[in-house]
Amino acid sequence: MKDFIRDGEIEDLLVKSESPDHKHVLDIIEKSKELKGLTVEETAVLLQTEDPELLQAIFEAAREIKQGIYGNRLVLFAPLYIANYCSNNCLYCGFRRDNQDLNRVALTMDQIAEEVRAIEREGHKRLLMLCGEHPSRSSLDYFIEAIETAYATRTDDGGEIRRINVEIAPMSAPDFRRLKAASIGTYVLFQETYHHETYKTMHPSGPKADFAWRLTAMHRAQEGGIDDVGIGALFGLYDYRYEVLGLLIHARTLEADCGVGPHTISIPRLEPAFNAPAAISPPCPVSDDEFKKLVAIIRMAVPYTGMILSTRESPEIRTAVFELGISQISAGSRTNPGGYTKDSSENFRAAQFNLGDTRTADEVIHDIAIRGHIPSFCTACYRLGRTGRDFMDLAKPGLIQHFCRSNAMMTFKEYLMDYASPRTLEVGERLLAQLLAETEKPETRRILEERLERIEQGERDLFI
Repeated sequence: MKDFIRDGEIEDLLVKSESPDHKHVLDIIEKSKELKGLTVEETAVLLQTEDPELLQAIFEAAREIKQGIYGNRLVLFAPLYIANYCSNNCLYCGFRRDNQDLNRVALTMDQIAEEVRAIEREGHKRLLMLCGEHPSRSSLDYFIEAIETAYATRTDDGGEIRRINVEIAPMSAPDFRRLKAASIGTYVLFQETYHHETYKTMHPSGPKADFAWRLTAMHRAQEGGIDDVGIGALFGLYDYRYEVLGLLIHARTLEADCGVGPHTISIPRLEPAFNAPAAISPPCPVSDDEFKKLVAIIRMAVPYTGMILSTRESPEIRTAVFELGISQISAGSRTNPGGYTKDSSENFRAAQFNLGDTRTADEVIHDIAIRGHIPSFCTACYRLGRTGRDFMDLAKPGLIQHFCRSNAMMTFKEYLMDYASPRTLEVGERLLAQLLAETEKPETRRILEERLERIEQGERDLFI
């Protein structure tokens, strides 16, 4: 694979799309509601739209599309950082090699097990496992052993991890096959920025300095048998409009070359990080209004793709963009190795970046349930083989939520029985009763009632 991002073409497209015609924008908005996605050219037009009336129409369309594809569920996960040693010198990251003041940590397997137990006691069933890029401290052998340890770790009250997604440095296809054999879910990797000159500036040294090797990692992952991949950009490094188009070109290229686009797109914004100059002073900061706009437009451009929002964002911003397209969120996160079992003021000296949402998982779950969203810990698609093309065949026409809604309700019931605070239990039971009453098909309602009762009586891990 060769580099398929052309800076000049993207910049020219943005220039041509300046001051778009009112009717043309409305036509594109209407087309997006067909749930077939948008072209790069159409997406550029929306990105250049500034008219308040048209922006409101964009937001309304994004809400409609998100509801049509994913319904009102939000999948929850916890990130698990296992090591912060790194050979790269990324200017926006606290883990960067030249940060001599960082407390470097590589967790032992026993420490990883303790971290996993702490996460399980919060009710999580899904992990995103991460580490810095280092030949010895973060080797593939070490990472796979950590995955095996996490899957094998249980708590006395039934806590378990049912699926681990991973974010790890680019590899060769044979190494991706080894990673696939470890029973991972989605392989996640951010290009960070799709703008070549900015990428070069932000990655002055280390293996990550190779733009093309990173860009084509998802093709090698697919070659290695990993059919669920997740891409992302770090917003704030370059013009957000350019980055959205870079993401879309990446998604379209994957679909054309591999037969399936990305399972997820992540949209982190730069947050302050310890001794990371670009994070402390972002080159191209993205305002809250611009962030809402880019979330909505990505949802319209690639309606079938899950969108991930991290705890980088504040509770207020997280709430504002849930309805605009977000389908997965982290909760109760720590970004330093050992952060779930150590409560110390020095922890920030081992973290990758600062958190915007520091609430506990239960506080987040209570908040989203009050707002009518279904907190979901479901892992059924991974375990039943609904991945890659099979997942997309269900997601693109909006059929996936017929599975997801029921599975979300059942995993939420598990959480309420095993981990919820009294106030979350009360809100959650009320929400489940409402959802049952709104279930249109009598047979589906009967199955849900029967399975929710089985969970109440102690059964776990029921799914369809």
